[in-house]
Amino acid sequence: MNPQIDIQDDVLTIEKAVDKKDLVVFNDDFNTFDHVIDALIKVCEHEPMQAEQCTFLVHYKGKCQVKRGDYETLEPMCVALHDRGITAEIQ
Repeated sequence: MNPQIDIQDDVLTIEKAVDKKDLVVFNDDFNTFDHVIDALIKVCEHEPMQAEQCTFLVHYKGKCQVKRGDYETLEPMCVALHDRGITAEIQ
């Protein structure tokens, strides 16, 4: 009598680690509050109150994280903010 051997394949599940990044806007001496608020609403899809709060943080703290996500999502937003004369970077 031959014993039966059950062979179970190990399944390796690989989860793609999504490296979340922050889009940070920095204070400057030339952009107005209204310009930055408008840009955050249009580019980052902020609600008006959220955009206003971020703009005040940028002004008083020197910078503010305005969006979090993967690099591919944040990069066009960063470029669009630069195109509007707003200093921003992905960190």
